[in-house]
Amino acid sequence: METAGVPLLAFCGVDWAEDHHDVALVDSDGKQVAKQRISDDAAGFAQLTALLIEYGDCADAPIPVAIETSRGLLVSCLRATGRPVYAINPLAVARYRDRHSVARKKSDAIDAAALANILRVDRSAHRPLPADSELAQAITVLARAQQDAVWDRVQAHNKLRSQLREFYPSILAAFADKRDGLCSPEARTILASAPTPTLAAKLTLRRLQSLLRRAGRKRGAEAEAERLHEVFRREYLHQLPQVEVALGQQTLALLRQLDVVCVNVERLEAATTEAFQQHPDAPVITSFPGLGALTGARVLAEIGDDRGRFASAGALKAYAGSAPVTRASGKSCIVMSRKVKNQRLAAVGYVWAFSALRWSAGAKSHYDRRRAAGDRHTAAQRHLYNRFLGMLFFCLQRGVPYDEETAFPNRPSAELLPSAA
Repeated sequence: METAGVPLLAFCGVDWAEDHHDVALVDSDGKQVAKQRISDDAAGFAQLTALLIEYGDCADAPIPVAIETSRGLLVSCLRATGRPVYAINPLAVARYRDRHSVARKKSDAIDAAALANILRVDRSAHRPLPADSELAQAITVLARAQQDAVWDRVQAHNKLRSQLREFYPSILAAFADKRDGLCSPEARTILASAPTPTLAAKLTLRRLQSLLRRAGRKRGAEAEAERLHEVFRREYLHQLPQVEVALGQQTLALLRQLDVVCVNVERLEAATTEAFQQHPDAPVITSFPGLGALTGARVLAEIGDDRGRFASAGALKAYAGSAPVTRASGKSCIVMSRKVKNQRLAAVGYVWAFSALRWSAGAKSHYDRRRAAGDRHTAAQRHLYNRFLGMLFFCLQRGVPYDEETAFPNRPSAELLPSAA
C-alpha cells in the first residue's frame, strides 16, 4: 500500500455519531496502534489531525480515512486537508465485521477498527471521494436542493389537487389544460382570492382581470377573464355550505405550502444556473443537444469536475446506471438494467435523452433504430443516454465541445428537425 511511492504506515477508520466519533488506527500488519473518541467540534478535529500526524501522516503520504458517510462537517474538513477519504457503505462494514468475530459483537470502537482494516486489505476495491473544486461542490448543493424542491412541489401540488377534487371541480376545469396547472401563478392567485367554488362564482370580470394582472399576465387578460368567468359560473355539485367553508380553509393551508415550494424552486433554479455558468465545464456540457443550464448543472453536480474520478467512460456509464449489467451463472446469462446507480444522474439522463430527440437528427435516428430493433421507449432512451455519456466523458477529458458530425456521422438530414424558432 503506497501513495506516490511512499509506503503507508497506518490506516484510519472513523465511526461517526451526532456528538462524538470513534477513531481507530491500524498499521500495515493489521495491528491496532491507536484508538480515541473525539468530539464533533473544532477541538475534536484538532485531536484527530494530531493523532494522524503522530503516526506518520505527511503531505507525501497522507493517512487515508474511511468513514460511513460522505457528508457532514467532519468529512468536509478531512477532504479540505487533501487526504483521501473513503465513504464506505454501512452494509459493507457489517460484512467485514463478521470476518473478525463469530459472536457478531458490535461497538463503535469495533466499527472504527473494521473501517481501518477495510482500507488496509481492500483499498483498491473502494473509491475515494472525488477531489472536486469548491465551485463544483457548491453547484452540487444547489442542483440537488433545486431538484428536491421540484419533488416537493409535485407532492404539494398533488395534495392540493386531491383536496380540490373533494369540493372544487370548477378550479380544476379552469386550469386543466394549462401548462403548469395549479402551480401556475394565475391559478394560485385566483385560488387565494376565492378558496371555495361559491366565492369563485361571485368573481366579476373586472376582479378576474385584476387577479390575472397581479399574477403577472400582460397579454390577453380580458379574454382569459371571460373564459374563467364562464367556467366558474357553470353548474357543479357542492358540499354543504359550512363544510365547503371548512374545506376552503384547509385549501388555503395547502396553498400556502405550494406557494413556498414554488418560490423555492424559482430561487434555487436562478442560483443554480448562475453558479453553473461560472464553471469552466459549462460550455462543453451545454454544447450537447438537450442540455440547458439547469439540466447541465444537474449533470455536473453528480459527475463533478475531478477528471480522475472515473477511469473510463464505462465507469461513468455504470455509475449513471445507463450501462447494462450481466448476470451469468452456468448456462444462464441475463443482461438487465442496473438498479444500483446514482438515481439523480439517472433521472436527469432521461430528460436529457428525451429533449435531444428534438434538437439532434443523429439522436433521433439512433432512438428510432433502437425502437425498430424491439426496445421499448424507456430502453431506447437509456441506450441513447448511454451513448451521450461516452461522448461527454471524451469531451470533458479533452475540453472540446460536442460535434454532431463526429457523434453521429451517418445521421439523417437536419432538415427533418424543427427549427429553433
